[in-house]
Amino acid sequence: MRLFAAVLPPEDVITALAAEVAELRRLPGSERLRWTERPGWHFTLAFYGEVGEEVLPELSARLEKAAHRTPPFTLALHGGGQFGRGKALWTGADGDLRALGLLAGRAEAAGRKAGVETGEHRRYKAHLTVARARAAVDVRPYVTALQGFTGRGWTVAELVLVRSRLPRSGVPGEQPRYEPVGRWALGGAG
Repeated sequence: MRLFAAVLPPEDVITALAAEVAELRRLPGSERLRWTERPGWHFTLAFYGEVGEEVLPELSARLEKAAHRTPPFTLALHGGGQFGRGKALWTGADGDLRALGLLAGRAEAAGRKAGVETGEHRRYKAHLTVARARAAVDVRPYVTALQGFTGRGWTVAELVLVRSRLPRSGVPGEQPRYEPVGRWALGGAG
């Protein structure tokens, strides 16, 4: 199964982002982007890729430890940026980015210790992808529009292990499906 560890924003934060994205989709050329739908909005902490069922118990135990070692922290959606010369448009984060980065590092280490090949280590960059493109697109107008965006702050209180099911139908615009397979309270609370 295809897995990643994530922080999921609460519904009211997602609703505010949806209103912002609706405005972005009115900009000229927005049809050249594949817009990520609400169920796909998350902060990926560590991407594990294809993981066998037999690894899930060990990975889950290690993610639980990582969550318990990390106290809850505040976060807010803020601003925007791009990766890959316009191949990904995202909104960023504000708040306790140090704690978010620490949690991401712990989630990555949990995967490695559970025997999951996590690939090349990269410095963590907090982002929530709102659109993608197959080829480079000039997304500067979208990034500029996102610069003034700030969502309400919330307390990140859990680490979530998510399964993603990629589209297989070939239907244009079909989105991946996401299913939480594990949730652990930060700081051992709850």
